[in-house]
Amino acid sequence: MEKTNFKLSRPIKAHGEEVTELSIRRPTTQEARAIKQLPYTLGETGHPVADLEVAAKYLAVCAAIPAGSVNELDLFDLNTLAWMIVGFFLNPASPVPTT
Repeated sequence: MEKTNFKLSRPIKAHGEEVTELSIRRPTTQEARAIKQLPYTLGETGHPVADLEVAAKYLAVCAAIPAGSVNELDLFDLNTLAWMIVGFFLNPASPVPTT
């Protein structure tokens, strides 16, 4: 499964170690069904609005870090990573074939 590396602006602790970079992977359909929520809602204009709490749940799963480690993220990193998670739901995993 393809992963995207994200360099943190400030280190966090995960699994008892200092972490300066996270490897984020696309969530699976099974994981999305287990979380039971999308990481975004649609705003009044029809544009996606990140749901920070739900995105944080996906982030813990997709980065393989404890939920408590998500709480240590710098706000800039949390925002950027939340939108990365939302992007997984708004873009196909591979290009849609054209006929």
